Amino acid sequence: MILSTSQIEFAVFIAALLGLAYAAIQTALVLREDAGNDKMREIAKAIQEGATAFIKREYTVVFIVAAIIAVVIAFAFGITGTGAYLSIGFIFGVAGSALAGAIGMFVSIRANVRTAAHARSGNLASTMNYAFRGGSVTGMSVAGFALLELVGFYWAFNGNILNMVGVLFGASLMSLFARVGGGIYTKGADVGTDLVGKVEAGIPEDDPRNPGVIADNVGDNVGDCAGMAADLFETYVVTAMAAMLLAYLIGSPSIYSIFSSMFPNAVLYPLLVSAWAIVATIIGTFFVRMGKKSTIMGALYKGLIATTITGIIGLYLLDYLFMNGNLGIFFSTVVGLIVMILIVVVTDYYTSAEYKPVHKIADASRAGAGPTVISGLSVGLQSVWMPAIIVTGGILLAYLAAGWNGFSSPNTYLGLYGIGLAAASMLSVTGMIISIDAFGPITDNAGGIAEMSNLPAKARNITDPLDAVGNTTKAITKGYAIGSAVLAALALFAAYTFAVASQSGQSWPSFTSSLTLGNPLIVAGLVIGASLPFFFTSFLMNAVGVAAEKMVFEIRRQFKQIKGVMKGTAKPDYEKCVDIVTVTAIHQLAVPAIIAVSVPLIVGFLLGTVALAGLLLGVIISGFPLAIMMTVGGGAWDNGKKYIESGHFGGKHSEAHKAAVVGDTVGDATKDTAGPAINPLIKVVNTISILFIALIVAHALI
Repeated sequence: MILSTSQIEFAVFIAALLGLAYAAIQTALVLREDAGNDKMREIAKAIQEGATAFIKREYTVVFIVAAIIAVVIAFAFGITGTGAYLSIGFIFGVAGSALAGAIGMFVSIRANVRTAAHARSGNLASTMNYAFRGGSVTGMSVAGFALLELVGFYWAFNGNILNMVGVLFGASLMSLFARVGGGIYTKGADVGTDLVGKVEAGIPEDDPRNPGVIADNVGDNVGDCAGMAADLFETYVVTAMAAMLLAYLIGSPSIYSIFSSMFPNAVLYPLLVSAWAIVATIIGTFFVRMGKKSTIMGALYKGLIATTITGIIGLYLLDYLFMNGNLGIFFSTVVGLIVMILIVVVTDYYTSAEYKPVHKIADASRAGAGPTVISGLSVGLQSVWMPAIIVTGGILLAYLAAGWNGFSSPNTYLGLYGIGLAAASMLSVTGMIISIDAFGPITDNAGGIAEMSNLPAKARNITDPLDAVGNTTKAITKGYAIGSAVLAALALFAAYTFAVASQSGQSWPSFTSSLTLGNPLIVAGLVIGASLPFFFTSFLMNAVGVAAEKMVFEIRRQFKQIKGVMKGTAKPDYEKCVDIVTVTAIHQLAVPAIIAVSVPLIVGFLLGTVALAGLLLGVIISGFPLAIMMTVGGGAWDNGKKYIESGHFGGKHSEAHKAAVVGDTVGDATKDTAGPAINPLIKVVNTISILFIALIVAHALI
């Protein structure tokens, strides 16, 4: 079966529309459900208003900055030349990522109250299925919009991938803003609310007497839903385009001209993989069902397994039809799915309340806050090892599988393309992974609404286990995102080296031969790059502390000055807390964003392309383990607290619980703000380097 380029583009376009149509149907099914009693609707409305207000403020700032950058790009590359393409692509990249986040949040802040209403029936399976349906809207919307934008620009720019680099940078920058801003908001609100409410006042989580409780629930949506959706939209776009860009550059006459004749569909192949991913995810959603003996996580895993199996079948057919049935190419794509499965399993082990690492943290809480923090750090540091082995093993297998195609030794160009395909194949389950992740903030909010509206105990008996699983699913998604980021970043790094060789008029082997530890410029770049994620995340950790501190002071003030709050006879000023953390988050995101954008440009223009190559590698090498340590360790701290709350080691209000809350507050900043933000950081430094490579080559001091 041979399709023309235009026919392949049309098939991909139809797949994107199919994903969006499925999301629309799921949205209608979600919104038609009962939204509960008047009290529940009142609480839900406050959460909706707070989330909407934050998104409006954040997006206003982001689009002002984006407009300025778009003008700079247009003038830097010539308004009538490639500057116009890059600038337009940049704006659409920002808008696409922003839209994905907004849609995800729109459904999440409406599915939460309906999930709580479902929980009143006492039916765990039915409530779980409904919450997942709400999450699937985000999953399919992100996949559908990302694929639509990719195929749209490929068609509009006549297949010139270099002109699409602006889309990459725009999506990456928006993802960074969304992850950083939303992360600061959600954890500033969460930490401040917990410290005063749980530790000082001794009242339950989500108690309506706590002035910060609405801000906390808003944070679940702007950080874990809108921020996550924007982040994974960017992951989807960047991962697919990294493989496309690599194929485009490798196939150029100056690099490896026979590549295009060997695989004429190589550039479009990642889009075909993404198109099949839509179908695989839709099929997988029908398998997410709880049987009489199955668990919540087991039901979600059934959907993931079904999606993976469907994805592998589709990848084989696509390879047969469009890549000459090349088994090396097929095995490279399967490697990506194997990496995904293993990362999910390892993350589940370290963050689930079912296993030893979380039990270890909970047990340490009996000795106080210090041992809790130390134990959590130990789990987080240990959790890095296996993902590192998995990812490096995947890189080598993908390289060898694609590279050994009838050659006596691995072909470097084909091997690099294999790594790009391994990253792209992880897109086969992106829709399902996002659906499982979005399940988390929906169930978290549902538990809060159930508590604040005084629903019967049987409702909390449904929402509490759903919330605990949601913490694990969110950690799994972050592990998946950073794993795919590493593979995509390696493909982008290879693309960077090809672009440098092309722009500087030298052969690719000639440029790469200078990337050795004997070159002081590469060492300088490596050191700067390796330290960048630490410097970057230091501002995020501090920002959470600043936001939490302001929340603590405001909540204490209201407890003292508003008479009757603690007795429940007076209503706290929820809006004041929402406003405080909103303003703080937006102010605090500026410096990290400037660091991410400016450092690679400064290094490139001052030290040249070799030092910049070192920086890109350094960011990948240190950013990956740091992100895993922060996200997985934070998830383990959180579920250690929930393990105690479920009745172990004294349960709620015990000394162990108080210590676990302290550990959780530390983990909140790492797992939902600093750790996840490293993922877009890695992509931003790579995409901006590729975007400005022509100017760097022309004007670098060295």
